[in-house]
Amino acid sequence: MKKYKKVFQKVLIVLLLAIGLALVFNEQLKVLIIKTLTTSELQKKPKTVNKEIRKHGNFNFKSVKAADVQTLGKAIKNDSGSIGKISIPKVGLYLPIFYGIDNENLLRGAGTMKPAEKMGEGNYALAGHHMSNSTILFSPLAKVKTGMSIYLTDGAKVYRYRVVQKRTVDKYQINWINDVPQKKLVTLVTCLTATAGETNRILVQGELEQVQGVTKDTLRYFAD
Repeated sequence: MKKYKKVFQKVLIVLLLAIGLALVFNEQLKVLIIKTLTTSELQKKPKTVNKEIRKHGNFNFKSVKAADVQTLGKAIKNDSGSIGKISIPKVGLYLPIFYGIDNENLLRGAGTMKPAEKMGEGNYALAGHHMSNSTILFSPLAKVKTGMSIYLTDGAKVYRYRVVQKRTVDKYQINWINDVPQKKLVTLVTCLTATAGETNRILVQGELEQVQGVTKDTLRYFAD
């Protein structure tokens, strides 16, 4: 009986080890795919928001779910182009911007939170995933500090914002993405942690400081 018990324990240990390794490599593969998707899209010129793009935009916050293998598979097949780029060089954040917050969009970059927002006007709000890997998607927002520069481009102009506040808010406090009279803002939102079911959000807000034309020099802000 003791012999069988020892054999069972060994089999169990091997099985648990195999599962553990599978989970580790699965996570590494997920990170690699996401990095490939974002890097590939950053090489392309942003598209102008037209009727066709608006037609497929999703702004239902309740439809956003945590990253999983199935959604990642859909993201790989999704060929809808980005409408802009965002970078925060000080924390290593370089991402394409997509129209709307479809789950596939949020696994390839950042997504616009309102249908009619424009860079350099009102309150340009973006959402993104906070992942367990601190270098991908909106995870670097955890390291942002006031005074840092946020750069946006729509392919025609480059907009530089200065971070004026960073705070933790409840997921129901969506008033932060509303326009503020006499102010030109950018608001970035992600989960406080990568834990499933997280109800708090990191909110980073910046004020517009400069608008420049797109040149080789200004585009360097979007290259890692």
